Amino acid sequence: MAFKYKITDVQGVYFMTITVVDWIDVFTRRELADDVIASLEYCQKAKGLCLYAWCLMPSHLHLIASAKEGASMSDIMRDFKKFTSKKVVKTIQEINESRKDWLLDKFEFAGRWKPKIEGFKFWQDGYHPILLESNYFLEQKLDYLHENPVNAGLVFESYHYRYSSAIDYSSDKAKGLLDIMYLD
Repeated sequence: MAFKYKITDVQGVYFMTITVVDWIDVFTRRELADDVIASLEYCQKAKGLCLYAWCLMPSHLHLIASAKEGASMSDIMRDFKKFTSKKVVKTIQEINESRKDWLLDKFEFAGRWKPKIEGFKFWQDGYHPILLESNYFLEQKLDYLHENPVNAGLVFESYHYRYSSAIDYSSDKAKGLLDIMYLD
């Protein structure tokens, strides 16, 4: 399947959005959000993901990231999505999730008509990479990413949101859940 948004500069810094099928609010459970955090951490250590900023919302994930030299952002995102898809579905099956049957049915239905999908389809296709070519555009996306939980009514201040790098960029320079590389 062809996508309008593609990686055009292998050394570039990109704003990306990865969305759960049907925009289902899945990451309201800590265990499921923690699966994504652990996978991002693994991608940083083993796959060559350079993470500058991130925000995990209930139904989607925003990243500002690049790939280390010799690594491929397309490969990193493919592996990340494939692994987290299986891990999150497995966790849903194991935890006390009141929507378990409904969620699994939605993910099974989403994958039913896709020949490459075995079982469940968790993420929508693609990851919508947008090359951040100017400082203005980079700052705009960084603010958008960190203000997303505020605009959604989840917190009053962006740095109070647990699943985000906003605290790393706050005046306190406190440490968030993931190591990040600061943008200048």
